[in-house]
Amino acid sequence: MRRDAYASYLAATRELNAACWKVADQLPAQGSTSADWQAALAETHDAWARFSTGSSAVSVAGPRSAADDAAELHRAMRTCEMIVVDWARAAIRDGVAHADDHRARFASAADAKQAPLAAFQRAARETLGTEH
Repeated sequence: MRRDAYASYLAATRELNAACWKVADQLPAQGSTSADWQAALAETHDAWARFSTGSSAVSVAGPRSAADDAAELHRAMRTCEMIVVDWARAAIRDGVAHADDHRARFASAADAKQAPLAAFQRAARETLGTEH
């Protein structure tokens, strides 16, 4: 059960990360439209739902150390996701990408999630006995 929960959570993390980067890349892209931004935002919402489901599964599967690290990763991913959601909503509302207002915040949040991701992966390996 744990192996499946951890693998699903990591896959959902990667999927959400890709969806967030897609929004961040698409917003300032030449020729992109409000419809493109709305479609990318919808993909991000779907990826968030799968990620949240995976997070819940890890919380139940435990142990506490892995669940705690998963919760830290959840918070870091939520920060990334909310930045691109706010960015996309502002762009859709105003018809302009607002790249200067959001790009640096997103890049910083994307960097900040690396440590919680590594910590969760380490906790998963330790729990599953695959560290050595």
